[in-house]
Amino acid sequence: MHADTDHLCDVLVIGSGAAGLTLALKLADHAQVMVLAKGPLKEGSTYYAQGGIAAVFDETDTIESHVDDTLVAGGGICDVEAVRFTASHAKEALEWLISLGVPFDKEEGEDGEPRYHLTREGGHSHRRILHAADATGRAVQLTLVEQVRRHPNIQLLEAHNAVDLLTGRKFGLDTERCFGAYVWNRNQARVETVRAKAVVLATGGASKVYQYTSNPDVASGDGIAMAWRAGCRVANMEFNQFHPTCLYHPQARNFLVTEALRGEGAVLRRPDGSRFMDQYHEMGELAPRDVVARAIDHEMKKLGADCVYLDISHKDADFVTKHFPTIHEKLLGLGIDITKEPIPVVPAAHYTCGGVVTDLNGQTDLPGLYAIGEVAYTGLHGANRMASNSLLECLVFGNAAADKIRGELASLGDLPRAPAWDESKVTDSDEEVVIAHNWHELRLFMWDYVGIVRTNKRLERALHRIELLKQEIQDYYANFRVSNNLLELRNLVLVSELIVRCAMERKESRGLHYNLDYPDQLPQSGPTVLNPDKP
Repeated sequence: MHADTDHLCDVLVIGSGAAGLTLALKLADHAQVMVLAKGPLKEGSTYYAQGGIAAVFDETDTIESHVDDTLVAGGGICDVEAVRFTASHAKEALEWLISLGVPFDKEEGEDGEPRYHLTREGGHSHRRILHAADATGRAVQLTLVEQVRRHPNIQLLEAHNAVDLLTGRKFGLDTERCFGAYVWNRNQARVETVRAKAVVLATGGASKVYQYTSNPDVASGDGIAMAWRAGCRVANMEFNQFHPTCLYHPQARNFLVTEALRGEGAVLRRPDGSRFMDQYHEMGELAPRDVVARAIDHEMKKLGADCVYLDISHKDADFVTKHFPTIHEKLLGLGIDITKEPIPVVPAAHYTCGGVVTDLNGQTDLPGLYAIGEVAYTGLHGANRMASNSLLECLVFGNAAADKIRGELASLGDLPRAPAWDESKVTDSDEEVVIAHNWHELRLFMWDYVGIVRTNKRLERALHRIELLKQEIQDYYANFRVSNNLLELRNLVLVSELIVRCAMERKESRGLHYNLDYPDQLPQSGPTVLNPDKP
């Protein structure tokens, strides 16, 4: 090892969900791969994904239909090429998972032969969702984790946070290329240097900017913030999907109640037991997620209610427990029997539809840097993500980026050197309370001002507060040693600013972005792209 590096590898993968682990496995026979996870390897959004993965397996279904449904859900601003690319590679991505042993549910076909059980979710015109009961993400994640742990060419570093990317521009070198990252080793409490020929951001989304979220604590927008600081464009950050039904319960802050419940007949009720979705959309409970989330938000504000209720108790109890064993068991533990009573739910920030701009190979604006999965903006989701296209995007683009990197590795020369992290001018903080306070304040005003419904005035207020917080955090970052909370807060504040700036640029309401000052759609529209080199 050189004095200027603690770790050396061919490919550094930052993030350990479906996207990062797919890419690692696809490259590991050809390269030395290092995977960073902020917490334990399985802790990320993939593990908690209940729904499933969309692909055309039914003979009455077509790729064209999957494409059309996605374009409709995306509010007219999807990139058609990206949608077609994803839908046409879906089946092979799933067949690869099946070959690894992911236990997707089966049923007996009309010919008596077993076939995959396909379910339907909001926005889909066919049954095309493969699933493993109601815990698909868990099955996918555990299968991938088992495979990467076995592979001799994959090194796993848990409890490591990426701090910032190493780039030629940052150090005044004659290359622009990204060639690694500074990494915070949480157990040793020190910053280490990792150099690599290719760096892949697979860090997931940024829903922790909001007070209520379905996401695990690690979803703090790190990859988006690091890419922006390194000079990459980001797009469509105003489109944050709010899942309509997150459990409202003090002991389970981010437990999601899958949309598949509504697909199988669950209905939404006000506290008085009356239904309301039919007044908002002809598809009722199966309307697109943004419509359902806005309807719930409107009902709660109108009634001053803390939550609404999702009810499947009118269905046969055996049917409910067979199809939704995880949810039934989890809620029973909290004193709610879903076969007999309704579930208290609220909308919660769930999915970041925008992100770091990439091409169909996951390549960002910066040579040597790739972004795949929820961190990336590929154009697939447009103004709203269709259910079960997200794990699919992880698999398809994880594979595409692996192909591109594999083709490039041989032609790359020696890596530049990087200065070691300088800690000579900082001290340990005695004021962790400042971080905790700022963290809480940020998530609260983002929920109130940049939530499901926005106005120009709310966005201006949010931006003003973000600017004050940013200055405070920058001063703090310059004077004190890094910590997990400080790194995440620094990234969350930057990502919040990008969300607000994108929202201010969009002078219309479309998909997940609803502004009371611009309630109508513009006749011509496209993605909102921000460029760090053009403030």
